[in-house]
Amino acid sequence: MTTFDKREKSFEAKYAHDQETLFKIGARRNKLLGLWMAEQLGLDGADADAYAKQVIASDFEKPGDEDVFEKVWADVQGKGLDLSEAQVRQQMQDLLEVARDQVTSEA
Repeated sequence: MTTFDKREKSFEAKYAHDQETLFKIGARRNKLLGLWMAEQLGLDGADADAYAKQVIASDFEKPGDEDVFEKVWADVQGKGLDLSEAQVRQQMQDLLEVARDQVTSEA
């Protein structure tokens, strides 16, 4: 194996690791968002965990974060909660940072 081949394999391994880390961060953010939203909806225990799993699953509908926002926002509107779109989006951003800290500290 040449030095170039070794370098290429190293870059591929780093890319795969980075993608896995990004996936974990996104999934963790979605779980935290789901638990936060469950609290807003008055859910706790197993119901809160089930809701968080629904939020996580919603991320597989479309690329990007908009599908997660749409799921949560529909629930906010459906229950008539006193939350603005900006508040929900800010919570998503704040929880992304929390998730990033959690995932990177576990590595």
